[in-house]
Amino acid sequence: MAQNWTPTSWRQKPIQQVPDYPDLAALAATEERLAKFPPLVFAGEARRLKSALANVSEGKGFLLQGGDCAESFAEHGADTIRDFFRAFLQMAVVLTFGAQQPVVKVGRIAGQFAKPRSSGIEKQGDVSLPSYRGDIINGIEFTEDERIPNPERQLMAYRQSAATLNLLRAFAMGGYANLENVNQWMLGFVKDSPQAERYRKLADRISETMDFMKAIGITSENHPNLRETDFFTSHEALLLGYEQALTRVDSTSGDWYATSGHMIWIGDRTRQADHAHVEYCRGIKNPLGLKCGPTLTSDGLLELIDLLNPANEAGRLTLICRFGHDKVADNLPRLIRAVEREGKKVVWSCDPMHGNTITLNNYKTRPFERILSEVESFFQIHRAEGTHPGGIHIEMTGNDVTECTGGARALSGDDLADRYHTHCDPRLNADQALELAFLLAERMKGGRDEKRMVVNG
Repeated sequence: MAQNWTPTSWRQKPIQQVPDYPDLAALAATEERLAKFPPLVFAGEARRLKSALANVSEGKGFLLQGGDCAESFAEHGADTIRDFFRAFLQMAVVLTFGAQQPVVKVGRIAGQFAKPRSSGIEKQGDVSLPSYRGDIINGIEFTEDERIPNPERQLMAYRQSAATLNLLRAFAMGGYANLENVNQWMLGFVKDSPQAERYRKLADRISETMDFMKAIGITSENHPNLRETDFFTSHEALLLGYEQALTRVDSTSGDWYATSGHMIWIGDRTRQADHAHVEYCRGIKNPLGLKCGPTLTSDGLLELIDLLNPANEAGRLTLICRFGHDKVADNLPRLIRAVEREGKKVVWSCDPMHGNTITLNNYKTRPFERILSEVESFFQIHRAEGTHPGGIHIEMTGNDVTECTGGARALSGDDLADRYHTHCDPRLNADQALELAFLLAERMKGGRDEKRMVVNG
């Protein structure tokens, strides 16, 4: 166990981004109820994810992490979950083909309900109310009653997470992820997009390979890994009372695990080394993510790595870099060099979303060309430094939304109003996400070809 740590020790530390609950007795009662609920995920699953991420940290895999900006109660439904999972599988297949490596699949789902905010107050006209902090805390409607933090929402979030996980497990293990279905994963609205033909060609090549394997006796019946896939969940560990209530001792190891999700991360606004969120996360054994923004110093990063991964365990810590397309070159190389100099084992992942948000026609949006530019810089810098660009972390949906501009369909600022459905930040739609996957696959293939030239040179 981490030294001088308990599941409650975070309560003695300063804390950022905490909601102001008016009824603390009701909050305590809710957390007490949650502490008696079954775990949402299990320690063995988290260990399996950590093992897969250890391979990524050694250059033997790629992390695909993505999903909703903020899950909502109103949009929860089987079709929404299925369409997200289907788009995610498409991306994973494209990336696996490009990287010729395993792709570790981690969704921002079944727990991504709380959101940090730059201001605690939102103003509309002459009215000021508490900011919306995610459905687990308060409502998005701009009314006084909806914006009051309500602990009962934590129970709703738990139940939605449990239902979502149940369906995801069924999809992942019940045959939906079977590679024989690769031609059936195309979402309806993507079928007439520029990505459709590229995907069909790839799917046909996979189907031909599957037919050959079947001819020599290798089928999904005798090789379960052809019909099943590991799919893990993740979210930002922002609401620490909720996280504490779902923190449990693993009976096989005696270690503490957050059972709210397989992987949790610390946001760029709550990564202070002596504050509550770092304190909580250092004591649990789950794989952790750490958001790294432009204000993070090299020494500050090394201090956080020592706190969160003192044993330097491969797969324990993923550094999720979110600089902005125009700040990557000024920040990423210095962090890579500091980590490499100290011999720290980490997964390097690129979040090209959060540093590239602009306002257009009164909508928050993210231009696709800026997202792609940050990804391009991320790969180029890692190749120059001789390190492994290990993953990508995106906000995306399987729905046909118009929230990010650009992409092959060239969505403009005038298109944003058509289907702008996000509860918080703009997401890539499935078409844009698939386009990004193809572009990533090309970069990965280019990187493999460069390595072969060096080896054979």
